[in-house]
Amino acid sequence: MAQFDRRNLVKAGLSLAMLGGAGAPRLLAKATFTRDPFTLGVASGDPWPDGFVIWTRLAPEPQTPDGGMPPHDVPLRWDIAEDPGFRKIVRTGSAVADAALAHSVHVEVDGLRSHRPYWYRFLVQGAGASPVGTARTAPAAGVSLDRLRLAMLGCQDFETGFFTAYAHVAREPDLDAVFHYGDYIYEMATRTEPSPRKHLGTETYTLDQYRRRYAQYKADPDLQAAHAAVAFIMSFDDHEIDDNWAGAFDKDGNPPPVFAARKAAALQAWYEHVPVRRAQRPGTGRAYRRFDYGTLARMHVLDTRSARSDQLCERPGIARGELDACVPVDQPGRTMLGAAQERWLDDGLANDARWNFIAQQVLFMPYDARKDGATTPVVGKDNWNGYPLARQRLVDGIARRGLTNVVIGSGDLHQNVVGSVPRDANDPGGPAIATEFLATSISSGGTGGARYAGETRALDHNPNVSLLNNQRGYQLFTVTPDRWLAEVKVMDQVDRPGGSISTFAKFVVDPKQPGPQPA
Repeated sequence: MAQFDRRNLVKAGLSLAMLGGAGAPRLLAKATFTRDPFTLGVASGDPWPDGFVIWTRLAPEPQTPDGGMPPHDVPLRWDIAEDPGFRKIVRTGSAVADAALAHSVHVEVDGLRSHRPYWYRFLVQGAGASPVGTARTAPAAGVSLDRLRLAMLGCQDFETGFFTAYAHVAREPDLDAVFHYGDYIYEMATRTEPSPRKHLGTETYTLDQYRRRYAQYKADPDLQAAHAAVAFIMSFDDHEIDDNWAGAFDKDGNPPPVFAARKAAALQAWYEHVPVRRAQRPGTGRAYRRFDYGTLARMHVLDTRSARSDQLCERPGIARGELDACVPVDQPGRTMLGAAQERWLDDGLANDARWNFIAQQVLFMPYDARKDGATTPVVGKDNWNGYPLARQRLVDGIARRGLTNVVIGSGDLHQNVVGSVPRDANDPGGPAIATEFLATSISSGGTGGARYAGETRALDHNPNVSLLNNQRGYQLFTVTPDRWLAEVKVMDQVDRPGGSISTFAKFVVDPKQPGPQPA
C-alpha cells in the first residue's frame, strides 16, 4: 500500500493548499509507492479545437477499498508533447489525484493547436511516468474539413467475452475520436453458468463496489490500449447503474429515494473512471453535449436515461411472453430526453454543417421484434419504440428544418442494425427522414453469429432495415462532405483472446438523400 509521510509535505513544498477557491483546505501529500500506481492506464476524451481531457487514476492495488492509496490527495505532473518521445513538450502542469474521487485525475488541457495529434503522460514522485497516450484536437470552428474518422462501440460485458475488439480499434489509422454509447461496465453478480471470464464480487450497489467493478474492467490490456490510442467521447446507458433504469426508476420497483442513492454512487464511479470534463460531472453537470468538426459535422451526444419517463408495460417479475404481448399506450407527456434536452437538441439542429450526427444509446427507428413464426408485432419498451410520441417530436423537428443529413448512432441491442428512419412510423418502408447505424457490442452476448435464434426472417417485417447481424465488433465511419461511409467490423470470436477482425459490410449515405445504400 502507498504510504503517507507527513515529513514529505515540507520536502515537497506542498504543505496545506487551498484548491478551488473558498472552502476547507485540502491536504496534499506525497505517496511512497511500492507498486505501479498506473494499473488502470490513461485515457483522453472530449476533444475541442484547443485541447482535450486527459485522465488517469492512481490505484496500485485497484481491488482494495482505497485502491492502495492513502486517504489524502496526491500531487502529480502532466506533460503534453508534439511527439511520442516527448522531445518537444508544449504544455505541462500540476494536478491533484483527488482522494474523494478515488484518486482520479481529470485535466482539461487547453492552449493547443487545432486538428493535430499530441502525446500525453502523467508523472508522480516516487513512481515515475505513466504509459503514454495520444489524442487529436478537433479542427477550428468554421474551417472546411475534408475528412472525419470515428469509431462507434459499447456494451462490454466482462464475463461474456474478451475485449479483443479494442485491440483492433487501437490499431485503426487516423481516428479522430471514438463514440462510446454506453454499458461500459455491467453491474450484475458473477453468473453461475460457464463464461470466458468472471466478475469479482456481488451485484454492485455501493460506491466501493462500483469502483472495484470499474477497476476490473479498466485493468483489461485491450481496453487500455484503445484508450491510450484515441480520444473517447463517453456516454452512459443502463448497465453503468442498473439494467433498464429510467429516470428516477429502477427495474426492481424500489422507491425512488432508494434508487437515487444507488444511482448517485454509480454515476460518481462512472465520472471517476472516464475522460470527461467537469461539466459532465454527475450532480453538478449534464451528460448531453455537442462537438463541432469544422463545417463538416456537428455531433449531438444525448443522454437517454436520466430524464426519461418510466417504461410502459415493464414491472418486476413480468414474464418475457407477457412483456412482448403488452402494447404500450403512449401519452404526450412521456419523454425520452426531458423537455430541456429536447429543446437543446432542436436548437442545435439549426446549423450549416454538412452532417448532423445524433450520437445516443438505444434503437431509434421503428422495429418489429417478433420472432420467426409469430403473427403479432412486438415493440421494444426500453428503446424509442416504447416512446413513439417523443420520437415523433424529434422526427418532426428534423422535417421542420428540412434536414436530409441526419445520421443517428445507437447501441444497446448487441447486434449490428443498419436502416432508415421513416418520416411516418406507420409506414416503415416509406420515405426516410434520417439514417441509423446501430453498432453491436464489444463482448456482450458472446461470439454470436449471423442472427439470433428465431430471427432469420426478421427483415421480412422490417422493410426499413438493410442489415441485421449478431457478431461482436464495432462500426467505423469515414465522413467526407459528399458521403458518410460506414464499415461494419466484426470479430470471428470473443471466447478466447486473439480474435480477428474483418469488414462484414459497407454502406454509404448521401447528405442530400437519407437512407443507407450498400457500398
